[in-house]
This record gives sequence, C-alpha cells and structure tokens, in this order.
Amino acid sequence: MEEDLKSSQAEFTPVQHELVKKKGLVREYAESIIIAVLLALVIRTYLVQAFKIPSGSMEDTLAIGDHLLVSKFMYGTKIPFVDQRILKLRDPRQGDVIVFEYPEDPSKDFIKRVVGVPGDVVEGKDKKVYVNGKHYENSHEVHKERDTIPKEMNPRDTFGPVTVPADSYFVMGDNRDRSYDSRFWKFVRRDQIKGLAFIKYWSWDREKFMPRFGNIGKLIN
Repeated sequence: MEEDLKSSQAEFTPVQHELVKKKGLVREYAESIIIAVLLALVIRTYLVQAFKIPSGSMEDTLAIGDHLLVSKFMYGTKIPFVDQRILKLRDPRQGDVIVFEYPEDPSKDFIKRVVGVPGDVVEGKDKKVYVNGKHYENSHEVHKERDTIPKEMNPRDTFGPVTVPADSYFVMGDNRDRSYDSRFWKFVRRDQIKGLAFIKYWSWDREKFMPRFGNIGKLIN
C-alpha cells in the first residue's frame, strides 16, 4: 500500500505539486479565519463585549471616548431566542455599572449605575438620593449645576418615592445633573441588561486629540 502511494505521488509534475501545496495553504488559512471568526462571535455573544462611551452622563467615572469591556456572563449568559440565562455568577447589585438596552429604544445601549434593586424604595430630595429611607452615598456622584429644580417642573433633583418592581432596576448616571435615567423613564428590566462594565481598555480625548493614558487598563467601580 505504501509503495502504491509513493508511485501515485511520483506521477505529479512540479507544477501540480505547487498547485496542491497552494490549495493546502489556502484551505489552512480559510479554516484558521473561520475558527477565529467563530471564536470572536462566541466571545462577543456569551462572554465579553466592547463598548464606547458617547456622552458625559457618567462623568467623571467614565469620559467621552472611553472604551470599555463588559462582562456578559457575570449576570448569566443569555440564550438566543429563549428568555433564559445560564451560568449566572450573581444578580446586579447596588453600585454596579451596567450596560443595557435603552427602554424607550432597544436599538440603543445605555450605561448607568444601579441605585435600586427589586423591592427597594428610591426617592430624591433636593439632589440627594435615598434608598429605603437611608441616604445613598456614592463617592462617584458629581453635580455640575448649582440650581435646584422643583419636583413639579422636573424630576432631576426631587422625585418619588418609587418602589422598584420585581426583575427591574433603578439606575442613575454619576453626572447627576446631566443624565437621562430612571428618574425620567423609570426602570430597567432584567432582560434588558447586557452586562457589567469592568475595565477601560482604551481612552481617546477627542478635544486634545490624544490618548488618556491614565484611563487605559483602569478598573470601573
């Protein structure tokens, strides 16, 4: 059998050998590319996804031009076409920075900080937020407007109290005076949450036209 194989190979001309070799290389590269694409799709769908910050609602925690990695498996991997999650490590907690589908337009992704979890009573009084009657102190919270808006005009500074429904979350931007969040459109459902933002892998300052090296590799908390 071995002699027959050698005899068959000997019948190929040098040109034919070269063609066979090239076809083998093309097939090898094609298989490598397909495997790489499939791995990238699996990682993006089930494990980690990259996002870019387009607005200043989370300043100064997140700046415009920050690029983030979001863990999609922390809260459980969502199975396509089925309203179920598997391999969940934990539920969203107060203080988590999450990426989710904007409730008023699911085609857009928003990023905010969780303030209230299911069952919590959330209330705002003159720019201060209270959860279950206790002042919620967030070290990342900033206020860039000095004026206080009456509740009758706008819920930005005074709102509620509201009770967070089951499987829902009350979220707010760290840049409290310049964030469009649960104070205005209420709650984020559990099935709208895409994942937990955990690290900045790149940051670009478009005004100075240069990277923010101090932000690169910085954990988000």
